[in-house]
Amino acid sequence: MTVRDVLLIAHGSLHPALRRELAARGLSLRESRRWQDADRSQPERILGAYTWFYEGLRHPLTIWGMRRFLRRQGIPLFVWNQDAPHYLNRAAWRLDWLDRARLYDIYATHSLVDARRAFADTTLYLPNAADTARYHLHGATLADLREPSRYEHDVSFFGAMDGARYKEMRARQEFFAALGERLTARGIRFLFRESAGMNVGEQVALIQNSRINLNFGASCDFGAPVASGLPERCYGIPACGGFLLCDKRTHARDDFTPNDNWAEFEGLDDAVARIEYWLANFAAARELAERCHAHVMARHTYAQRAATLHHALIAWHEGRRGRLQ
Repeated sequence: MTVRDVLLIAHGSLHPALRRELAARGLSLRESRRWQDADRSQPERILGAYTWFYEGLRHPLTIWGMRRFLRRQGIPLFVWNQDAPHYLNRAAWRLDWLDRARLYDIYATHSLVDARRAFADTTLYLPNAADTARYHLHGATLADLREPSRYEHDVSFFGAMDGARYKEMRARQEFFAALGERLTARGIRFLFRESAGMNVGEQVALIQNSRINLNFGASCDFGAPVASGLPERCYGIPACGGFLLCDKRTHARDDFTPNDNWAEFEGLDDAVARIEYWLANFAAARELAERCHAHVMARHTYAQRAATLHHALIAWHEGRRGRLQ
């Protein structure tokens, strides 16, 4: 029996950490900028074919032809959507059409709150993760991070914050402006900054020099009724040993356990209260951070996401379809 150990990766948008970990599982990745250029030789070895989610909107006839070829060969076409549920600047009617067209076989997504959710016959919850090749302890130890005197900042955040240029960042910019005023009045040391130009070393240093690392908002939330999927920082900060305090998000309870390995807030007033609480309870914050670090390293790295996707592709070939765990 021929082993299916090849993935076709078209349009080059698959997350580099996920590509790396799929290859580490022994899969051979044949990458191409266009489907027409993909190496489709030995189709009996091809486990699955990936394309960018939006290719179904941009070039539907190409994707239809791609799916037709793959179906004849018994190969699933899969996508990974990290933009749900708002799909910034994409017309709703076009998404509704793509929903009905079912051009894909496996629809992997970081958020399940989108009412469509039928872009394929098989749906897979595939959240973001920690890229542990880049975000890790970087020579520090968890014991080092228990030392209160090492911290330069009580609270920090780095990320896209230019609301004047990007409308999806406006709520985040306004939140941190208001939070900064509240923290200044309380004498709490904070640093909120744009991440543009920061290298990984600088990001990790800021995480490990801050007692509390915040998350608020994500571009995928723009226009959505609730905050749902978790940004990469929600996994990367714990991977670096940092204490994460996150805005309330629907999928947090799918990936974490509140008060055991997850700390959150709801709104500006609660953010201030939670910050004051965790600053006053530094030892408890570090205990939670260490549990969160262990949980992320065990469950939420791109190695685990690659395994989930690999198993989903195998399940498709075995006839197991629908909502996959």
